[in-house]
Amino acid sequence: MRCPACQYNGTRVVDSRPVDDNKEIRRRRECESCSFRFTTFEKIEETPLIVVKKEGSREEFSREKVLRGLIRACEKRPVSLEQLEELVLAIEKELRHLGNAEVRSEDVGEMVMDRLSKVDEVAYVRFASVYRQFKDITVFIDELKEIMTRQSNSK
Repeated sequence: MRCPACQYNGTRVVDSRPVDDNKEIRRRRECESCSFRFTTFEKIEETPLIVVKKEGSREEFSREKVLRGLIRACEKRPVSLEQLEELVLAIEKELRHLGNAEVRSEDVGEMVMDRLSKVDEVAYVRFASVYRQFKDITVFIDELKEIMTRQSNSK
């Protein structure tokens, strides 16, 4: 590493410690020539996760966009922002764990609905009604029947 003070191409690490929930390492360095001390940060470079939309367009996965949809579905429901943030992080973690650079938007939506149904059923129905674009009341009723069936099977 080049010293920012004298441009000498030799430094030694004086101290290292994890930061940002162990996602980065902060290193204190010292120039071997002029003894100038400075700090560097090291973090994993994540490959972008691309979402392939229904019509074929592609965009980078947005944690914020998923969170906004969840917040909207959970308005006036007893679901904390922290719960929603954890849900979004779990989804992103699972998507990255799959190892694919591209994921279908349908897969992301299904993952969101699967997890949301375990957090709040009303929010799940709200999210599903927008996501699946319910055309009429019968589709809505079918979705509610499926929830009720799942509830009775889990008891």
